[in-house]
Amino acid sequence: MKALIFAHGTRGDVQPYVALAHALQQSGHETTLAAPSGSASLAEPYGIPFAPLDDSMNEGMNDPDVRSAMETNYRGLRGKLTAFKLMRRAGPELRKVLDDMAAVPATDVDIVVHPVNSPIQHLAEKLGVPAVAVGLQPGWVPTSEFSNPLLPFRIPKRLNHASYLATRLVLWALVRSGGRWRADTLGLPRRPHQNDAVRAPDGTPITLLNAFSEHVLPAPPKYPTWTHTTGYWFLPAAADWEPPEQLTTFLDAGSPPVYIGFGSMAGRNPARIGRIVSEAVHRADVRAVLVTGWGGIDAELDSERLLVLDQAPHDWLFPRTAAIVHHGGGGTTGAALAAGRPQVVCPFIADQPFWASRMTGIGVAPPPLLQRDLTADNLAAALRTATADQSMATTAADVGAKIRGENGVATAVEILESLTTR
Repeated sequence: MKALIFAHGTRGDVQPYVALAHALQQSGHETTLAAPSGSASLAEPYGIPFAPLDDSMNEGMNDPDVRSAMETNYRGLRGKLTAFKLMRRAGPELRKVLDDMAAVPATDVDIVVHPVNSPIQHLAEKLGVPAVAVGLQPGWVPTSEFSNPLLPFRIPKRLNHASYLATRLVLWALVRSGGRWRADTLGLPRRPHQNDAVRAPDGTPITLLNAFSEHVLPAPPKYPTWTHTTGYWFLPAAADWEPPEQLTTFLDAGSPPVYIGFGSMAGRNPARIGRIVSEAVHRADVRAVLVTGWGGIDAELDSERLLVLDQAPHDWLFPRTAAIVHHGGGGTTGAALAAGRPQVVCPFIADQPFWASRMTGIGVAPPPLLQRDLTADNLAAALRTATADQSMATTAADVGAKIRGENGVATAVEILESLTTR
């Protein structure tokens, strides 16, 4: 089987697709991963053929207005206007990405794997091969068990199933955004249901892979048979990665530290977040490894209590910590769950509030701290709870064992193999 895998977004969005490409190669299949150019370093250690895509959508994360809106969880008129501005700007940027996708070599491809919220199904149709969509969070397929996780507000339980209409409209708009690309670049004619993200050209449902675990959902959802919740897709640690000496020295110098990092999320004042984090660490009387990521946190080194790093692999560092403070991105949440450590979740946008709420719901985290409400006092209180609550620690360890036992990426490979003849 030869798979063409597309991904978009930041590191946390792309890494599960790298894991899938690696697992396919380990099973004897050929793969090409097409993803934002800034993600090339993720694929390189595993020898995965990589096709770079335009990265301007990610670069827009550094826009001061975007940082401000994320810091306030898109609250208020300014936040809403920024969201509208981003949607308008996304059109031309998406076209650049799509044109790069159309240029990816696709000789003898048997299957195309892509995010469900993208119009790549048009390319699969052009190639005459099945398209398999991927969801990194629930929300793409309706269920009555819980409301649409992508909605920023709560609704009555009786409206759970209806709440997914919002996602269906979003998916329709996103796939429709590739309509001109479909016609002009791919040369495909109009057809019924061409903008339905979960329907194949012949009108049958596509295969959708949910790359997360049923163990963290409010209830096992009654999804249709074409939807498969596989478990998280984890990427094995690169064999040649060695922790820097300052990290190993810090870890050996005292009790397990807490991890603090917000990945690609960044507010308008990283120094302010750095001060909050530093003060909270002191007030909670814990040690911490602070990972600055894309610059969302700016703090000074405190050799006795706080170590500041640019980055460190989650699968290596998380199991060595007492608790994990993060932004609630799907990938980071999955890694924290697999590590079996208590969490403190400080969400910004999108699906992050949902994952934050679920971590509290399953008993592995205190109540979420929205970024706009983050203070040294409430972060310190959450740190004390996460590092001292033995019941929370036991629950986190139990959930971690279940997550590690799923091997979601192997399940995904088996499903893809069942859809092709080679």
